[in-house]
Amino acid sequence: MAQGTATKVKKRKKSVLKRAAQSIKRAAVNRSKRTRVRSVIRTLRSAINTGDAAVAGKLLSTTVASIDRAVAKGVLPKNAANRYKSRLTLAINNLQTKRQA
Repeated sequence: MAQGTATKVKKRKKSVLKRAAQSIKRAAVNRSKRTRVRSVIRTLRSAINTGDAAVAGKLLSTTVASIDRAVAKGVLPKNAANRYKSRLTLAINNLQTKRQA
């Protein structure tokens, strides 16, 4: 289903209409949660790109928490979340080692 399009219901049965309405609501909730996670990741990546290790280190814990929350809610797949967390942690560790050297 394309983003923002209504669900087309062929049958006019009460249960079918209810499920269609529920799926529209659920899609909107999942979209907002996915957007929130992606915006948090985007802010962390911008902090990493600017080279600010202190800010990036503080943002890492909140970012990981929001990613884990999205996995618990079923918005993100578990492997994708682990991949995000691993790459962000590696980037911050590299940033901190560059700062110390």
